[in-house]
Amino acid sequence: MDGTDFGELVEPYRGELLLHCYRLLGSLSDAEDALQETLVAAWRGLAGFEGRSSLRTWLYTIATNRCLNLRRSAARRVPAAPEPPFEPPEPTRRDAVTWLQPCPDTLLEQLPDTAPGPEARYGMKEAVELAFITALQRLPPRQAAVLILRDVLGYPVAEVAGMLATTPTVVKGVLQRARSAVGDGRATPHDGRLARRFADAFMAGDVDTVVGLLVDDAWLTMPPAPHEYQGPAAIGAFLRASDAWRGSRQLLLVPAEVNTQPAYACYLAEPGETVARPAGLLALTVRGEHLAGLTRFHDNAALSRLGLVAAAGVTSAGRASSRPGADRR
Repeated sequence: MDGTDFGELVEPYRGELLLHCYRLLGSLSDAEDALQETLVAAWRGLAGFEGRSSLRTWLYTIATNRCLNLRRSAARRVPAAPEPPFEPPEPTRRDAVTWLQPCPDTLLEQLPDTAPGPEARYGMKEAVELAFITALQRLPPRQAAVLILRDVLGYPVAEVAGMLATTPTVVKGVLQRARSAVGDGRATPHDGRLARRFADAFMAGDVDTVVGLLVDDAWLTMPPAPHEYQGPAAIGAFLRASDAWRGSRQLLLVPAEVNTQPAYACYLAEPGETVARPAGLLALTVRGEHLAGLTRFHDNAALSRLGLVAAAGVTSAGRASSRPGADRR
């Protein structure tokens, strides 16, 4: 089999394998690297594939173990924490998943129609919500792998054991601990009105309104910064400090689509400027009629993946004159 034939053979699985690596690693950059390593390893090992499992299962086995090796590696790339431009209030803790990156919803559109196994607890798209991805990063590597293979992909316990070279008894024990640690803090459907209320208040610097939209145990995180703020009071204190630093500069929010939840590309304009420059990405986690999480990604590379790298024009009303990134890839 030549390279062209191999490419055609694995192409139907490329998108779902990338998302599998993303779930395990939390970083889309690392997931892309892991996927390439997986495909190289599969190409080299194709002659030894004896068909004792499906091709899909074989590829997932390779991808899972590549990701586990990367998670355990001391050489894994961890982004440096940025220096805040102002003195932030004391955070609730400094334990954020600093390597977390958003996942464009366009990648979810590439998923096959094949449903997960009947024993899966999560839908394929539901399992890319930021809260779930973050929870997976806090699990020990093998617990994360077992939870994904069993509860997201729906593989039977015996098959998961074979993929991880262990026993069904071990898998059951690991799965129980992983489920207990992750809990069920899933996001909920939304109709857009809550996100728009947040965006209007956030752009206006109306911190009181933003705080009023939060649940009592809401979190604010800002990858790759390690700072985390929990609860309306702590989050409000940070937002007020941030708003004071912003001063008279104009903040614009442009709707984006990441991790199945509302998100906004952020742009900042100096006083009198007619063009606002990229200033990261802000993703929301909806729980009922309130917000359970605010995740501010400071790396503008997140905008590049969404095709939102162009500057935004500022109108007299203080809004973006057009959606940036009309050349969406």
